[in-house]
Amino acid sequence: MAIQILPARLANQIAAGEVVERPASVVKELVENSLDSGATRIDIDIDKGGAKLIRIRDNGCGIPKDELSLALSRHATSKISNLDDLEAIMSLGFRGEALASISSVSRLTLTSRTTAQEEAWSAYSEGRDMAVKLQPAAHPVGSTVEVLDLFFNTPARRKFLRTEKTEFSHIDELVRRIALSRFDVSFTLRHNGSVVRQYRAAQTRAQEEKRIGAVCGSAFARSMLRVDLEHQGLKLCGWITTPEGARQQNDLQFCYVNGRMMKDKLINHAIRQSYETSLRPDQYATYVLFIEIDPHQVDVNVHPAKHEVRFHQARLVHDFIYQAVSSALSQACHVDATVLNEAAFHSPVEGNPADKSKLDEIASAPERLLNAVEQTPAYPGRADYEKTRSESRSNESHYRVQEPAENHRDWQPSSRQTERNKKGERTGDSAPTAEQVRVYQQLMQTPDVEPEVVENSTSYEVVSDVTTAPIEKLGKAITVIQGQFLVMGSAQGCVLVSLAQAERLKLLGQLDASHQALKSQPLLVPLSVKVAPSELVAVERYHELFLQLGLDFQPRTKQTVMVMGVPQPIRQQNLQLLVPDLLSYAALTLNEDAPALDHTQLTVWLSDRVKSTKTDYTLSEAIQLISEIEQLWQGKLPLQDGHFVRPIDFSATIAVLTS
Repeated sequence: MAIQILPARLANQIAAGEVVERPASVVKELVENSLDSGATRIDIDIDKGGAKLIRIRDNGCGIPKDELSLALSRHATSKISNLDDLEAIMSLGFRGEALASISSVSRLTLTSRTTAQEEAWSAYSEGRDMAVKLQPAAHPVGSTVEVLDLFFNTPARRKFLRTEKTEFSHIDELVRRIALSRFDVSFTLRHNGSVVRQYRAAQTRAQEEKRIGAVCGSAFARSMLRVDLEHQGLKLCGWITTPEGARQQNDLQFCYVNGRMMKDKLINHAIRQSYETSLRPDQYATYVLFIEIDPHQVDVNVHPAKHEVRFHQARLVHDFIYQAVSSALSQACHVDATVLNEAAFHSPVEGNPADKSKLDEIASAPERLLNAVEQTPAYPGRADYEKTRSESRSNESHYRVQEPAENHRDWQPSSRQTERNKKGERTGDSAPTAEQVRVYQQLMQTPDVEPEVVENSTSYEVVSDVTTAPIEKLGKAITVIQGQFLVMGSAQGCVLVSLAQAERLKLLGQLDASHQALKSQPLLVPLSVKVAPSELVAVERYHELFLQLGLDFQPRTKQTVMVMGVPQPIRQQNLQLLVPDLLSYAALTLNEDAPALDHTQLTVWLSDRVKSTKTDYTLSEAIQLISEIEQLWQGKLPLQDGHFVRPIDFSATIAVLTS
């Protein structure tokens, strides 16, 4: 299609084009024009971060001589001509504003030659007057756009340019993103005469993956998975990574819709949801994905910078992306979840000589199963994901974990306390029980002191007597049961670990100030708390104790205390509720009949209020939690505490299998 001025009615329906903000904006528009021209090789030369020179050379179809002047006019393009074209855009550019906008703030030279011409012609424009000068030139088939002295006539905008290094980094990032969108095009990027990036055209899948490794890094290439799904005119292909490839920032998230670079919220949400149970909140998935859709089903004319699109069937697109990514993640599980559960539930328990000969084959289960489970968390969207979880609940009778003794149930808050917490009422009057304090003191003992062994008082069903050796060390994590319990292998057999109690131990370890005072992290905005006279007395009396735990309370008036800092474990808590409860509890210990508040009581009280209530742990989260408490407690974990870890008795299941 020939270049022509768009009708005023059509031009008015096009979202305003982006302003030339910085050199990277110029490179983006010019490279997209080269791609639209059918180029298979694009050379990009930059001097002084783009402020001095930007030169884009391609081997595309070129521009005829009689259209060169028109190409530098506003709303002049060969890519659309009527409203129907605007509703079915497949090209990267369509507004016809890029060359005109760039030439208005620079000295621009456009040189081009078509296959039908024997010689090339050059069009020169400088500044706002837009006067175009034509002259013959030597040039192969294709086009070259040279932009000199960007913002030379707008000093107010030029002074807002960043350093040469910063501006070039934006251009470099842009070229990396464009290089991933077109594997069939060769790109060369030079800065101050030196080659910085060079991507050769890829013809095979292996060559495409080589370019991905060059752009995204070797870590991405090692953990990437291929995605390829097509349904009802929608097609999604590309590469994602397993959770091991996640990053702390979202700098490796590349998504393209019909070849156009996108930063769309709907797409990002669908991908994030696919990784929901596999990544921590501070982690970001990494991916290079290409979406192909009927151009009539997507509107690209909704954002001035063309970064966002609007899908006519947004829900369908969202669910399609979610299903494609989830399916790819599920296929990364090399071992089926049902098989893993069976391997976990039928592991032998040492110390049962009568059955040991029958369990030799089970005891020698392949090591690779356990390794695969450790490295592969459960993924959402997997076909057998929900089925496996429901089966694990129904099969609970296949293994029995003996309940802890009654005196250890004090670890959980009472129902009355829980209700008051939900209502936001003060709960400072519920002091830690003597048993809670005793258990904590026992945990703080040195390793040569044996913790008290809890006798097993009840069980879920009657089983024959089984003698098990004391648990000495936690082994490998196998799987998570009901989202709250972790099956682990140990030298004494399989054990079940309560992740809720593991969270409790993590908090106790983080709040332990018996050897060294906790560091107080200052609040950005100090919190003002209204207090009763007795609570103010408690603040003054226990000032040193509070400081030992990193709690910096400063009385300001007779009715106000300022919270200046708190320790890291409670930094994210609702301090407007926690601090008044704490001061209310501390005030109760001022009575003559109540024992004085000490470090142990305060630590146990805080751990009760701050502990997590998560009930849907993934395997990776559980492994991380166990690793953290092992590091915190340094060999002093209460492995004989039946409320934290219990051996699993498989005798009933074995009896059924061998009957």
